[in-house]
Amino acid sequence: MTAVSLSLPDEVAQRLQRLSQRTGRTRTFFILEAIRQHLDDLEDLHLAEQRLIDLRARRSRVVPLEDVMERYGMQHRA
Repeated sequence: MTAVSLSLPDEVAQRLQRLSQRTGRTRTFFILEAIRQHLDDLEDLHLAEQRLIDLRARRSRVVPLEDVMERYGMQHRA
């Protein structure tokens, strides 16, 4: 595991401390959870941006939802 040092704004540090005290979990636990969740979001955003660039450059194509659903034997609900 890699150690990281960071400075938190007082308000964030206080909120983190209160949450830690109320739940009995460590501040490290919540910091890791926040980073993991936000990192997932950032990776998804990057992927979406790359796909948009590929679409605009005609390096990729769009598959209609109906085609995907038909391919996998799913029914469309109205």
